[in-house]
Amino acid sequence: MQLTTYTDYALRVLIYLGIQPQDKRSNIKDISAFYHISNNHLGKVVHELGKLGIIDTVRGRNGGIKLAKHPSEINIGAIVRETEKPIHLVECFNSESNMCKISPACRLKGVLYEALQAYFKVLEQYTLEDLLQNKDQLKELLMK
Repeated sequence: MQLTTYTDYALRVLIYLGIQPQDKRSNIKDISAFYHISNNHLGKVVHELGKLGIIDTVRGRNGGIKLAKHPSEINIGAIVRETEKPIHLVECFNSESNMCKISPACRLKGVLYEALQAYFKVLEQYTLEDLLQNKDQLKELLMK
């Protein structure tokens, strides 16, 4: 399974915010410059993370973004599930557009579903805090 760019950016934003001091607000422009990501794309990601209550966003001159929760409360599996909706590994996962003729008898769908659940089970074992175990190394890269 390949994550969408949207999910990749969401995880990168969370890592960036996770290495910042808790009282410091960051801005999309700085995160965009650091990762060489489009401001527009990042703005959409930040907006969604704000709607999900994962980050706190404040508009205006003294505004910015920061984590709304402690990194230990931000589950990676939950983030991926939210940002990857809907997940259609194969055509038959989407009942509305499935045109596969063998779908009623095909066992592949069940196997892929089981694999997808195992994938999420692993991701759900980790939090943002787990991804920040090398915080000093990440901060050093941020300063470059």
